[in-house]
Amino acid sequence: MVPARQRAARLAYKTVVLLVVVVPLVATALAIVRLWERAVRPLDLALLGVLYVLVGLGVTAGYHRMLTHRSFVPHPAIKALLLVLGSMALEGDALQWTATHIKHHALADREGDPHSPLDGFLHAHVGWVLGDSSAEPRVYCPHLLRDRTVLFVSRTHLLWVVLAMALPFAVGGLVGGNGRGWAWAAALSGLLWGGLVRQFLTHHVTWSVNSVCHTFGKRAFATNDASRNEWLVGLLAFGEGWHNNHHAFPRSAFHGLRWWQFDLAGYTIRLLERVGLARDVYRVTPAMLARRVGRPLAAGGLRAAAGDAAVPEALAESVGTGV
Repeated sequence: MVPARQRAARLAYKTVVLLVVVVPLVATALAIVRLWERAVRPLDLALLGVLYVLVGLGVTAGYHRMLTHRSFVPHPAIKALLLVLGSMALEGDALQWTATHIKHHALADREGDPHSPLDGFLHAHVGWVLGDSSAEPRVYCPHLLRDRTVLFVSRTHLLWVVLAMALPFAVGGLVGGNGRGWAWAAALSGLLWGGLVRQFLTHHVTWSVNSVCHTFGKRAFATNDASRNEWLVGLLAFGEGWHNNHHAFPRSAFHGLRWWQFDLAGYTIRLLERVGLARDVYRVTPAMLARRVGRPLAAGGLRAAAGDAAVPEALAESVGTGV
């Protein structure tokens, strides 16, 4: 029997998550009404666009490729910045996000996968957030428990969540006044577009990688999961939509393996490398690509240990842990 305190904690968690999901949805509906009434300013759209790109890169280049898969080693300042931007996505702290994603790779589209569409498309998209889908960092990413930067950003996660809303609110109020002082209407409008609508779009584009990219699209590589490449998600999620590519080469810093596969996160990593702010960038060579085409993984290729007892050895290569 579950203790009363544990039940209360689960209820509180689900309530907070529900608010995080529903409030941006309601705000987006309000924004659409305001847009229809032409009550939207160029500053609002600028806040939406700039923060969508920055926070999106925090998730894709930061949380995912840098932290989870160790696809490149950034300068310490870039590492901290990407982790803060990823935290502003309101998708969980860096440790929990990483542990959950590593668990997904360990159990991709099998029992225990936190967000497989085999349990239903809606479950893969958003339902899993409301369920018991937690992954233990001590099991799936123990190396990060020794990383001071990751620990600091994770422990101060609430601060970055507040910043995600306070920043567009403050910029809207200060800039929207056109030099005449604080403008409340512009501040609230900035919060609506740069905060809540941005959060709604970031959430659902990210979740589409879990749902859409394991249901629709094309498979360039045979993998032991249902991962697919979907160009629209690739465009909106800065390269994450080339998901079959990613499951075939998890450590690759570049998910777009063809010149026509748009991958903004990959372009950003390449730029950081060129200016000396990133090193040890993991690439898929033409020979690796040729060997992998049409070749399935060995039977049980990414097996998870029973009861989350240990990180699977087959997963070590994909996350670069050396475990």
